[in-house]
Amino acid sequence: MATDLTIALVNRPGSLAAASEALGRAGINIDGACGYVCGEIGNYHVLVAEPERARHALIDAGFEIIDERLVAVCAVDDRPGAAAALLRRVADRGSNVDLLYLTGGKLVVGGDDVAAIERALA
Repeated sequence: MATDLTIALVNRPGSLAAASEALGRAGINIDGACGYVCGEIGNYHVLVAEPERARHALIDAGFEIIDERLVAVCAVDDRPGAAAALLRRVADRGSNVDLLYLTGGKLVVGGDDVAAIERALA
């Protein structure tokens, strides 16, 4: 399993760049990411292999981490219906998905039972 960090950002130009730069300065590779604004707060999800180092780099740079969780990551073919087929397997096993994004040919999935999601995707 991999780790997804959710970083709270001020909804203004440069905050996304600053958080990404903090990770880069610390030598942390962003393996995947997505972001969106909800109200006045930006939510920046980053997939990282070294969550402890990433957490420290972000906190030291003044960012608030509002969530940290394990997620399942699996390869997904670049063709219509490929992600849907994987998600159908997760649904058919009764697991709820509450986070989903694509990154570099991989599907990142979070939910209430990540171990079960990972088994369904295997």
